[in-house]
Amino acid sequence: MHKTPVKYLVLIESDGAMVAKLYDSQFVHVNDIDASSEEVAVMTQGLTPAREANSPAWIKVLAGHGEPERRAALVFTLDV
Repeated sequence: MHKTPVKYLVLIESDGAMVAKLYDSQFVHVNDIDASSEEVAVMTQGLTPAREANSPAWIKVLAGHGEPERRAALVFTLDV
């Protein structure tokens, strides 16, 4: 089975907890993981996040999250 590589990692609040949402280059949701996990630290090491989760491209993708959550979210573009 071929898996699409993860291109974006979004740190966003969900039901009072921080979650890392993983997306491919086409903004297709791949997985959610605990934002405090070591895996997230390794994946984002040395990367500078953007606060663009409230942009038109992300609003549709993150439709289940309110505007305040999207504004506070951090979007990392991963090296694939």
